[in-house]
Amino acid sequence: MISEISVLRLNLLRIFYVLLFAISMLGALSLLSGLGLRYPLKMLPLLFFELGWKTIWLIRIALPLWSAHRLDAATAETATQCLPVLLFLPIMPWRYIFETYLKAPGAPWGIAAPPRNIPTR
Repeated sequence: MISEISVLRLNLLRIFYVLLFAISMLGALSLLSGLGLRYPLKMLPLLFFELGWKTIWLIRIALPLWSAHRLDAATAETATQCLPVLLFLPIMPWRYIFETYLKAPGAPWGIAAPPRNIPTR
């Protein structure tokens, strides 16, 4: 599956991990973004988080204020810092995401029964 992802796309993902590493607002997010340089596909959930919270903030906070002409300087600055998240959309490997996170079977819920041929104490 990973062979279907172009090297260009992997390197573009790495660039976004560098950006997150440099400007993220949470120390843990910053450190985890550094792992994205080495494992760009394994760290995709980190980009989901970043894409999710920034998109929600832009839609629920910035857009209503902007449309009502009540966007103050501080909110406009935050919106400007959040807008580059839109650049993630064309770079995300959507087919890989669909196959890996949506189509693949999930882990079972609950505790698995022990194999029958192994004695239990």
